Amino acid sequence: MPNIKSQKKRVLTNEKSRASNKAIKSEIRTAIKKALTAKKDEATDATDLINHAVSLVDKGVKKGILKPNKAAREKSRLMQA
Repeated sequence: MPNIKSQKKRVLTNEKSRASNKAIKSEIRTAIKKALTAKKDEATDATDLINHAVSLVDKGVKKGILKPNKAAREKSRLMQA
């Protein structure tokens, strides 16, 4: 544990952002899985789920949680499905 006040604060803020990033990544992965399974099962709302997943991926890139190449790859896979 750090002794310097600013570093103590930094540890706390890093933990908060880590938890937030983890939740957003989990949400993105869940949306992608739902979209792919809906497309596989030929559900009627598959296009809506794909659009939602693409939107979440774009938001993840905008917030700096996902790298741009990973986002492009995920979006490409969603569109191919």
